[in-house]
Amino acid sequence: MTTAAEPAPGHHRATYREVLAEPRFRLLFWTRAVSITADALRITTFSVLVFSATGSPLLSAVAFGIGFIPQLFGSLLLGSLADRLPPRALITGGYALTCAAALLLAVVRMPIAASLGVVALVSLATPVFHGASSRLVAQSLEGDAYVLGRSLNNIAGAGAQLSGLALGGAVVAALGPRRALAVSAVLYLGCALAVRIRLPRLQPGEAGDSGAVRASLQGAGLLLRGRTVRRLMLAQWLPVAFVAGAEGLIVAYAGERHFAPGWYAVLMGCLPVGMLVGDLLVGRLLRPPTRERLVVPLIALTGLPLLGFAAEPGVAASSCLLLLSGFGYAYGLGLQRPFLDALPQEGQGQAFGLLGSGSMTLQGVGPVCVGSAAAGIGTGGAIALAGGAVALTAAWILTWHPPTSAS
Repeated sequence: MTTAAEPAPGHHRATYREVLAEPRFRLLFWTRAVSITADALRITTFSVLVFSATGSPLLSAVAFGIGFIPQLFGSLLLGSLADRLPPRALITGGYALTCAAALLLAVVRMPIAASLGVVALVSLATPVFHGASSRLVAQSLEGDAYVLGRSLNNIAGAGAQLSGLALGGAVVAALGPRRALAVSAVLYLGCALAVRIRLPRLQPGEAGDSGAVRASLQGAGLLLRGRTVRRLMLAQWLPVAFVAGAEGLIVAYAGERHFAPGWYAVLMGCLPVGMLVGDLLVGRLLRPPTRERLVVPLIALTGLPLLGFAAEPGVAASSCLLLLSGFGYAYGLGLQRPFLDALPQEGQGQAFGLLGSGSMTLQGVGPVCVGSAAAGIGTGGAIALAGGAVALTAAWILTWHPPTSAS
């Protein structure tokens, strides 16, 4: 029986200090933050390198997004390895592989097609070691501490993306694109060494009798056939994909509205800033049941401000709308615990890999779809259309995830 002085099970509100006190999570958290900074540096620098070599905006855009879509195939074909191989070796190997790829791009002058192929091949393995890392986080943190751990990862991810973009511009200007790629390789190497030295040797899950590809396909099919897991994945995928489509039009919107040079960068920074603030406030101030109750309102908040772009607002209003939209991203915190509870114990690594790879893939598809709409209705109308799609997604989620009592 729970006394009045004790929070009910599942109602305990953890703290960020409590989460960061867990050594295994702390190691994975900091290496992830550094690797995301390296990712942003590598992706933007590789795009610059391709553009400088070809002068083609299309190839530059392909270089920017070439690492996204292959992740879904990697998750479907190799995802079971996240549960079948020792996590320390897997995560270390993942960082070492990305280090080798960045170093190869920096040192060897390959044809553009070969360079794109290298990035695509490496991205096939990304869901595997990311899934292993997420599985370790789920095993290291319990209850609300796990949700706050995901919140910290979101905050670190947004901050690392911003710092990586800023670092990328500065390093490319100072050293050139190839040396900037070498800098990203050094960051990946540091992550690999830290995990290899500091993470204890842990046992993998049961390997099973079937091969890795067959087990991966069977595991992915089992996850996606389960209605609860499938719905929770779609709830985490769709709003982010639609907003990514809107985000992909910010540069064009700023150009059409004749904003002063450089303002597009300010607008693009508003979404991650809103995400940082939203995750920090929702994660730190609200109790677990309240976060879960606010899932649908926060998704609506992600989409509804974008409807304002139909009126083609100026810089100040656009910035406020994007900040509000970014704040709504905190809805994901209310889905973390239900998603973890819905997963089979033996397939968590693959499930986290599939969740991440599906999100990355749809974030690559979203800008293409919304950009196509912009050709007919203009950038402001297309951004508003993306916001309307997010609002409709919130209405769909309300049909199966109704608000629950916070008591």
